[in-house]
Amino acid sequence: MPTDADVVVIGAGIVGLATARALRRARPDLTITVLDKETEPGRHQSGRNSGVLHSGIYYRPGSRKARLCASGRAELSVYCEQVGIPIEHCGKVIVATRRHDLEPLRALHERGERNGLRIVRLDRRGLSEHEPHAEALEAIFVPAAGVVDFRTVTHALAQDLEASGVELRLGCAVESLDERASHVVLHTSDGELRGRQVANCAGLYSDVLARRAGLEPAVRIVPFRGEYVELIPERAHLVRHLIYPVPDLRFPFLGVHLTRGIDGRVHGGPNAVLALAREGYRWRDRSIGHLSQLASDPAVWRLAIRHWRTGLHEIARSASRRLLVRDLRRLVPDIRSQDLTPAPSGVRAQAVDDHGRLVDDFAIEVTPRSVHVLNAPSPGATASLAIGAWLASVVLHEHRGPEATGISPASS
Repeated sequence: MPTDADVVVIGAGIVGLATARALRRARPDLTITVLDKETEPGRHQSGRNSGVLHSGIYYRPGSRKARLCASGRAELSVYCEQVGIPIEHCGKVIVATRRHDLEPLRALHERGERNGLRIVRLDRRGLSEHEPHAEALEAIFVPAAGVVDFRTVTHALAQDLEASGVELRLGCAVESLDERASHVVLHTSDGELRGRQVANCAGLYSDVLARRAGLEPAVRIVPFRGEYVELIPERAHLVRHLIYPVPDLRFPFLGVHLTRGIDGRVHGGPNAVLALAREGYRWRDRSIGHLSQLASDPAVWRLAIRHWRTGLHEIARSASRRLLVRDLRRLVPDIRSQDLTPAPSGVRAQAVDDHGRLVDDFAIEVTPRSVHVLNAPSPGATASLAIGAWLASVVLHEHRGPEATGISPASS
């Protein structure tokens, strides 16, 4: 039966577009179609994030995340310079503000060096040279980190793809998939579409589409909202670049931090709270169907039992400006409540496994004619071009061994 495209990519976020780009570069002869239910690319995670170009210091040495972050950061930097997108390699400081942070900071320093990064240890004087208003017992400086506007990157990728002959069908929602011997039939809001291969890069809806394709993935997406505040312009000078606390590496969330974006605006956050809808950017954004699904899932209950104390703290900080200011003041004591205004939130597509553990590595499920990206966590945007090349190799059957897939809980 004739097909409409050799490859159909579902999702016009940065990972989906990067995958289409890699497919076009590897096989210029292919017909490629990218679908997205939104009317513009990058409407969700790709366009609503902190804009941080990650260094890879947090990731387990030798892991897929560490490797993809390093190669992806380099490739993205070259791409931005080629197409004229502003990118700043400003570096970031990670500060130990309490004594129990000192040993984890030193372990993080060692991990960064094992990942091939240059790490600079800072005393208080050294910290003041980078961030005059920050305070810490000890700190490290990671020069490889930076900032870029990923929404701008996403739009540039979309424009490049269209110029190369890739078809972008925006405002076209995929309702179900039917995989057959020679092709996949996609039932969409615009009618039926056939593709020889499909790459499901649907982010918040990746598990939904995998199930609609007849799969039973070992993870489900549990969306978490990241809530941010912004420093008023008169107080933005308090943060020069990026200031992070020492994270708890048992979790994929890095704690409340301060970031100066490529536009000069300074954001603080996030609070990481359970979203009440797949696109739950505000507390009032609720979906009864989504909440019912969460409430009936044993894995979600296991997650809640495992992390109830942390979850309550995040909810409390979401409800209390005082608690948020307290955590921000640990990094920069001069910040006051009146210095902050609300900023747009983002929603993270967080995968949770059957045991209720947060999945903190890339996870894909492969069938003869489809690749389902079930988790593309941070550094998903930073590493997007490298991730796209990896996924393209799987779509083209160049890499479908045991190493093609994998699920790693955050606690591993």
